[in-house]
Amino acid sequence: MKQRRVEAMALATLACFTAGTAVAQTADEAKDQATGNAPTASADDGWPDASGFLNEKYGFLPLLFPITEPAVGYGAMAGVAFISKPFGAARDGLGRPNLTFVGGLATENGSWGVMAADMRHWLDDRIQTLIGVVYADVNLDFHGLGQNSVLEFNPLRYELGPKGGGLQARYRLGDTLAWAGLRYVFAATSVSFDPSADAAQLPAYDSSSTVGGLTALVSYDSRDTIFTPSRGTYLEASFGVFGKALGGDEAFQRAVVLGIQYFKLPYHLYLGMRGDASASIGDAPFYLNPFISLRGVPIMRYQGEEIAQAEVELRWQFYKRFSLVGFAGGGGAWNDFENLDNAQGVVSGGGGVRYELAREFGLHVGLDAAFSRDTAAVYLQVGSAWMRP
Repeated sequence: MKQRRVEAMALATLACFTAGTAVAQTADEAKDQATGNAPTASADDGWPDASGFLNEKYGFLPLLFPITEPAVGYGAMAGVAFISKPFGAARDGLGRPNLTFVGGLATENGSWGVMAADMRHWLDDRIQTLIGVVYADVNLDFHGLGQNSVLEFNPLRYELGPKGGGLQARYRLGDTLAWAGLRYVFAATSVSFDPSADAAQLPAYDSSSTVGGLTALVSYDSRDTIFTPSRGTYLEASFGVFGKALGGDEAFQRAVVLGIQYFKLPYHLYLGMRGDASASIGDAPFYLNPFISLRGVPIMRYQGEEIAQAEVELRWQFYKRFSLVGFAGGGGAWNDFENLDNAQGVVSGGGGVRYELAREFGLHVGLDAAFSRDTAAVYLQVGSAWMRP
C-alpha cells in the first residue's frame, strides 16, 4: 500500500468511529434517565444527540458501519473507539478531543485489513501527536499512470499487502493557529498481479518492497471543528524524502499542497471549497504515485506522477438538525509536469443528506450518492468528506 494510503487509513479511522453507541453507562447517566432527562436527547431542542456519550472521557464506543468504496466493493468496518472530552474552552482551531480507534474491515472483492490509530494533544494544546498502524491485503485495478488507451477499459488486477505505520508530531507556533511538524512512515508491501495480466502492460515493480520516508509539513487550522466544519480555513504544505537511509528500497520525493475553506452563509447555508495538488519525483513504486480522490471516483483509478483536483460543497440545514448537501468536483492526472504527458481528467458530483448527531462536537452523519463517468456510488459520511485531524 502506498504511503498516502497508509496515512489516509490511519486518519480515516479516527474520523469514522463517532457514529457508535456507548456500551457502558455512568451513574450520572442512569440518574438522568431515571428523572426523564436522557443523555441521548439534546437539552436545547430535544432531538437525539450523542454529545453526552462522546463527552464521557474515555467512553467506550463499539462500531459497525458499511464500506461502499467502488474500488474494493461493498463491505464493513468494525471496531472500538475512545474519545476524550475537549479540555478548556474549545475555540476555532484548538480544544480538539483526543481520539483512539482499533478495528478491522473486509469487502466483497477479498480486501481486508486491521488497523489502529491515536491522535492526542499535549502541553495545553501546544503539541499534537498522531500514530497509526495497518496490516492489510487490498485488491485493486491498475489503469496505468496517466492516460493509457489499453488499460483504460481493461485494467490489470493486483494485490497489495502492506504492513506498516506512521508517526506524526506537530508543534504550534507561538499563540498562532499555525503548526510545523514531522511525519515518519514505514511500510513493507508485497505486490502481485493476476497471472493472466498482459506482461507488456505491467508497470516496473518488485514482488516485495519497503518504503521509509520523513516528511516535513506546515499547516494552519482555524476550523470551528474537525468533524463537520461550518467556518474556517485549513491549509497544509508538505515535502517528503524517501530512501534507503530512512528504511526504504528506492529514493524518491513527494510534495503536497492542500487548501480547504468553509463559509457560513445566510439562510442556514454552508459552503465548502477544497483544492489540492500532489507530485511524486524520482523512482517511486507505481502504487505510491498520487491519485485523484473525489466522491464518485474509484480510489487509485486516475494516477499520475502529478495530480490536481478541486471540489465544492454546499450544505443547507433546512429543518432542525437535517441538511441537504450538493457537491461537484474535477481533477486531472498526468506525467512530466513540463509537457503534461498522458494527461487524463474526470469530473464528479452528487448530493446527500445529513443529521446533526452530536451538536457539541459539530458532528453530522449521513449518506451521499455520487456519480462520475466511471461509476455511481453511495457513501456513508461521518463528519466531513474532507476530514483532517
